[in-house]
Amino acid sequence: MKKLLNLPVMISALTMLTVPLLHAEDWPAPIKAVEARGAEIIQRFDAPSGLQGYAARYNGQGVALYLTADGEHVLVGSLLNAQGEDLSRQPLDKFVYEPLAKEVLGKLERSTWIADGSASAPRIVYMFSDPNCPYCTMFWKQARPWVEAGDVQIRHVMVGMLRQDSVEKAAALLNAKDQQAALHEHESAGKASQLQGLKKIPAAIQQQLDSNLGLMAEMGVAATPAIFYPDESGQLRQQRGAPSPDVLKQIMGPRS
Repeated sequence: MKKLLNLPVMISALTMLTVPLLHAEDWPAPIKAVEARGAEIIQRFDAPSGLQGYAARYNGQGVALYLTADGEHVLVGSLLNAQGEDLSRQPLDKFVYEPLAKEVLGKLERSTWIADGSASAPRIVYMFSDPNCPYCTMFWKQARPWVEAGDVQIRHVMVGMLRQDSVEKAAALLNAKDQQAALHEHESAGKASQLQGLKKIPAAIQQQLDSNLGLMAEMGVAATPAIFYPDESGQLRQQRGAPSPDVLKQIMGPRS
Protein backbone atom coordinates (compact mmCIF):
# COMPACT_ATOMS: atom_id res chain seq x y z
CA MET A 1 0.00 0.00 0.00
CA LYS A 2 2.47 2.53 -0.88
CA LYS A 3 2.11 -0.09 1.64
CA LEU A 4 1.33 0.79 5.02
CA LEU A 5 0.64 0.02 6.71
CA ASN A 6 4.00 0.05 6.46
CA LEU A 7 1.33 -2.61 6.86
CA PRO A 8 3.93 -5.32 6.48
CA VAL A 9 6.01 -3.69 9.21
CA MET A 10 3.13 -3.37 11.59
CA ILE A 11 1.72 -6.81 11.18
CA SER A 12 4.92 -8.68 11.95
CA ALA A 13 3.43 -9.82 15.27
CA LEU A 14 -0.20 -9.77 14.22
CA THR A 15 -1.99 -13.08 13.93
CA MET A 16 -5.58 -11.95 14.38
CA LEU A 17 -6.72 -12.30 10.77
CA THR A 18 -9.03 -15.22 10.16
CA VAL A 19 -9.25 -16.16 6.49
CA PRO A 20 -10.80 -19.40 5.27
CA LEU A 21 -7.93 -21.62 4.18
CA LEU A 22 -7.86 -24.86 2.30
CA HIS A 23 -6.45 -27.80 4.19
CA ALA A 24 -2.72 -28.23 3.80
CA GLU A 25 -3.19 -31.52 1.96
CA ASP A 26 -4.94 -29.63 -0.85
CA TRP A 27 -1.79 -27.70 -1.75
CA PRO A 28 0.65 -29.03 -4.34
CA ALA A 29 3.88 -30.40 -2.89
CA PRO A 30 6.07 -27.33 -3.68
CA ILE A 31 3.49 -25.05 -2.02
CA LYS A 32 3.42 -27.35 1.01
CA ALA A 33 7.20 -27.05 1.17
CA VAL A 34 6.91 -23.26 1.43
CA GLU A 35 4.17 -23.65 4.04
CA ALA A 36 6.44 -25.96 6.04
CA ARG A 37 8.95 -23.12 6.25
CA GLY A 38 6.43 -20.94 8.05
CA ALA A 39 4.37 -19.30 5.32
CA GLU A 40 0.59 -19.08 5.64
CA ILE A 41 -1.02 -19.87 2.29
CA ILE A 42 -4.08 -17.66 1.84
CA GLN A 43 -5.51 -18.08 -1.65
CA ARG A 44 -4.84 -19.35 -5.16
CA PHE A 45 -5.03 -16.86 -8.04
CA ASP A 46 -4.61 -16.96 -11.81
CA ALA A 47 -1.20 -16.09 -13.23
CA PRO A 48 0.12 -15.86 -16.81
CA SER A 49 2.36 -18.17 -18.81
CA GLY A 50 1.12 -21.42 -17.35
CA LEU A 51 1.91 -20.41 -13.78
CA GLN A 52 -0.49 -20.82 -10.89
CA GLY A 53 -0.30 -18.05 -8.30
CA TYR A 54 -0.68 -18.36 -4.54
CA ALA A 55 -0.99 -15.45 -2.14
CA ALA A 56 0.75 -16.13 1.16
CA ARG A 57 1.84 -14.31 4.29
CA TYR A 58 5.26 -14.77 5.84
CA ASN A 59 6.54 -12.83 8.86
CA GLY A 60 3.64 -10.45 8.44
CA GLN A 61 4.37 -9.64 4.80
CA GLY A 62 2.51 -10.65 1.66
CA VAL A 63 4.42 -13.08 -0.52
CA ALA A 64 3.48 -14.27 -4.01
CA LEU A 65 4.22 -17.88 -4.95
CA TYR A 66 4.14 -19.16 -8.52
CA LEU A 67 3.77 -22.86 -9.21
CA THR A 68 5.29 -23.95 -12.52
CA ALA A 69 3.16 -25.71 -15.14
CA ASP A 70 4.62 -29.13 -14.32
CA GLY A 71 3.61 -28.68 -10.67
CA GLU A 72 7.11 -29.56 -9.53
CA HIS A 73 8.64 -26.17 -8.71
CA VAL A 74 7.63 -22.92 -7.06
CA LEU A 75 8.98 -19.42 -7.66
CA VAL A 76 8.82 -16.95 -4.78
CA GLY A 77 8.66 -13.19 -5.33
CA SER A 78 7.34 -10.56 -7.73
CA LEU A 79 6.29 -11.35 -11.28
CA LEU A 80 6.98 -8.52 -13.76
CA ASN A 81 5.66 -8.10 -17.28
CA ALA A 82 7.48 -6.60 -20.26
CA GLN A 83 6.51 -3.09 -19.12
CA GLY A 84 8.05 -3.66 -15.71
CA GLU A 85 4.67 -3.77 -13.96
CA ASP A 86 4.49 -5.89 -10.81
CA LEU A 87 1.73 -8.43 -11.46
CA SER A 88 1.98 -9.68 -7.88
CA ARG A 89 0.78 -6.48 -6.27
CA GLN A 90 -2.93 -6.74 -7.11
CA PRO A 91 -3.48 -10.28 -5.81
CA LEU A 92 -1.46 -9.57 -2.66
CA ASP A 93 -3.50 -6.43 -2.03
CA LYS A 94 -6.75 -8.31 -2.58
CA PHE A 95 -6.03 -11.49 -0.66
CA VAL A 96 -3.54 -10.40 2.01
CA TYR A 97 -3.29 -6.69 2.70
CA GLU A 98 -6.87 -5.52 2.22
CA PRO A 99 -8.47 -8.19 4.46
CA LEU A 100 -5.71 -7.68 7.02
CA ALA A 101 -6.16 -3.91 7.02
CA LYS A 102 -9.93 -4.34 7.43
CA GLU A 103 -9.35 -6.60 10.42
CA VAL A 104 -6.90 -4.12 11.96
CA LEU A 105 -9.35 -1.25 11.48
CA GLY A 106 -12.12 -3.27 13.08
CA LYS A 107 -9.96 -3.94 16.12
CA LEU A 108 -9.17 -0.23 16.45
CA GLU A 109 -12.82 0.76 16.09
CA ARG A 110 -13.78 -1.62 18.90
CA SER A 111 -11.00 -0.48 21.23
CA THR A 112 -11.46 2.17 23.93
CA TRP A 113 -10.59 5.61 22.62
CA ILE A 114 -11.16 9.30 23.28
CA ALA A 115 -12.42 11.28 20.31
CA ASP A 116 -10.63 14.51 19.43
CA GLY A 117 -12.66 16.43 16.89
CA SER A 118 -16.05 16.34 15.27
CA ALA A 119 -17.98 13.08 15.00
CA SER A 120 -18.97 14.16 11.49
CA ALA A 121 -15.38 14.65 10.32
CA PRO A 122 -14.88 12.91 6.95
CA ARG A 123 -11.50 11.48 7.97
CA ILE A 124 -10.79 9.27 10.98
CA VAL A 125 -7.27 8.76 12.35
CA TYR A 126 -6.41 6.37 15.18
CA MET A 127 -3.40 6.64 17.47
CA PHE A 128 -2.09 4.78 20.49
CA SER A 129 -1.48 7.51 23.04
CA ASP A 130 0.20 7.60 26.47
CA PRO A 131 -0.55 10.64 28.69
CA ASN A 132 3.19 11.04 29.40
CA CYS A 133 4.25 10.83 25.75
CA PRO A 134 5.74 14.15 24.52
CA TYR A 135 5.53 13.03 20.90
CA CYS A 136 1.82 12.34 21.33
CA THR A 137 1.46 15.92 22.50
CA MET A 138 3.52 17.09 19.53
CA PHE A 139 1.22 15.30 17.10
CA TRP A 140 -1.85 16.62 18.94
CA LYS A 141 -0.58 20.16 18.35
CA GLN A 142 0.39 19.44 14.73
CA ALA A 143 -3.13 18.20 14.05
CA ARG A 144 -4.99 21.26 15.38
CA PRO A 145 -5.67 22.98 12.03
CA TRP A 146 -7.39 19.88 10.60
CA VAL A 147 -9.22 18.95 13.79
CA GLU A 148 -10.47 22.46 14.48
CA ALA A 149 -11.65 22.83 10.87
CA GLY A 150 -13.76 19.70 11.28
CA ASP A 151 -11.79 17.80 8.64
CA VAL A 152 -10.35 15.08 10.89
CA GLN A 153 -11.30 13.27 14.05
CA ILE A 154 -8.39 11.68 15.92
CA ARG A 155 -9.28 8.74 18.14
CA HIS A 156 -6.80 8.37 20.98
CA VAL A 157 -6.53 4.71 21.97
CA MET A 158 -5.32 5.29 25.50
CA VAL A 159 -2.55 3.19 27.02
CA GLY A 160 -0.32 3.52 30.07
CA MET A 161 3.22 2.30 29.50
CA LEU A 162 5.86 5.03 29.62
CA ARG A 163 5.99 5.91 33.31
CA GLN A 164 4.72 4.55 36.59
CA ASP A 165 1.79 6.98 36.65
CA SER A 166 0.87 6.61 32.96
CA VAL A 167 -1.89 4.11 33.71
CA GLU A 168 -3.31 6.35 36.43
CA LYS A 169 -3.36 9.37 34.11
CA ALA A 170 -4.88 7.40 31.26
CA ALA A 171 -7.53 6.14 33.66
CA ALA A 172 -8.26 9.72 34.79
CA LEU A 173 -8.86 10.78 31.18
CA LEU A 174 -11.18 7.84 30.53
CA ASN A 175 -13.01 8.51 33.79
CA ALA A 176 -13.60 12.20 33.03
CA LYS A 177 -17.18 13.38 32.54
CA ASP A 178 -16.07 15.13 29.36
CA GLN A 179 -13.23 13.02 27.99
CA GLN A 180 -12.56 15.24 25.00
CA ALA A 181 -12.34 18.37 27.13
CA ALA A 182 -10.04 16.62 29.61
CA LEU A 183 -7.77 15.43 26.81
CA HIS A 184 -7.72 18.91 25.26
CA GLU A 185 -6.76 20.51 28.58
CA HIS A 186 -4.02 17.96 29.18
CA GLU A 187 -2.47 18.07 25.72
CA SER A 188 -2.71 21.84 25.27
CA ALA A 189 -0.84 22.35 28.55
CA GLY A 190 2.03 20.09 27.51
CA LYS A 191 4.67 19.79 30.23
CA ALA A 192 2.61 22.15 32.40
CA SER A 193 -0.33 19.76 32.51
CA GLN A 194 -1.96 19.44 35.92
CA LEU A 195 -3.62 16.11 35.12
CA GLN A 196 -3.85 14.04 38.29
CA GLY A 197 -3.77 10.30 37.95
CA LEU A 198 -6.63 8.19 39.25
CA LYS A 199 -5.29 6.37 42.31
CA LYS A 200 -8.17 3.93 42.55
CA ILE A 201 -8.92 2.73 39.04
CA PRO A 202 -12.36 1.17 38.46
CA ALA A 203 -12.14 -2.41 37.25
CA ALA A 204 -13.92 -1.59 33.99
CA ILE A 205 -11.45 1.15 33.10
CA GLN A 206 -8.47 -1.03 34.05
CA GLN A 207 -9.84 -3.71 31.75
CA GLN A 208 -10.15 -1.19 28.92
CA LEU A 209 -6.55 -0.05 29.38
CA ASP A 210 -5.30 -3.62 29.57
CA SER A 211 -7.19 -4.45 26.39
CA ASN A 212 -5.75 -1.44 24.57
CA LEU A 213 -2.24 -2.34 25.65
CA GLY A 214 -2.82 -5.92 24.55
CA LEU A 215 -4.01 -4.73 21.14
CA MET A 216 -0.93 -2.55 20.84
CA ALA A 217 1.29 -5.55 21.53
CA GLU A 218 -0.75 -7.72 19.18
CA MET A 219 -0.06 -5.24 16.40
CA GLY A 220 3.64 -5.32 17.09
CA VAL A 221 3.67 -1.69 18.25
CA ALA A 222 6.16 -0.94 21.02
CA ALA A 223 6.04 2.86 21.35
CA THR A 224 3.69 5.83 21.19
CA PRO A 225 2.42 7.53 19.22
CA ALA A 226 1.51 4.86 16.68
CA ILE A 227 -0.79 6.49 14.14
CA PHE A 228 -3.10 4.65 11.71
CA TYR A 229 -4.62 6.53 8.80
CA PRO A 230 -6.07 6.02 5.30
CA ASP A 231 -3.82 6.83 2.37
CA GLU A 232 -4.92 8.51 -0.87
CA SER A 233 -6.42 5.23 -2.11
CA GLY A 234 -8.24 4.53 1.16
CA GLN A 235 -5.82 1.85 2.32
CA LEU A 236 -4.64 1.77 5.93
CA ARG A 237 -1.15 2.98 6.71
CA GLN A 238 0.87 3.44 9.88
CA GLN A 239 3.18 6.15 11.18
CA ARG A 240 5.31 5.56 14.23
CA GLY A 241 6.31 8.69 16.10
CA ALA A 242 5.46 12.32 15.44
CA PRO A 243 5.40 12.82 11.66
CA SER A 244 7.45 15.14 9.51
CA PRO A 245 5.53 17.97 7.78
CA ASP A 246 5.23 15.99 4.53
CA VAL A 247 3.97 12.87 6.29
CA LEU A 248 1.63 14.99 8.41
CA LYS A 249 -0.15 16.13 5.23
CA GLN A 250 -0.53 12.51 4.15
CA ILE A 251 -1.98 11.55 7.52
CA MET A 252 -4.41 14.44 7.82
CA GLY A 253 -5.43 14.79 4.17
CA PRO A 254 -6.66 17.97 2.49
CA ARG A 255 -7.94 20.91 4.50
CA SER A 256 -11.31 22.48 3.81
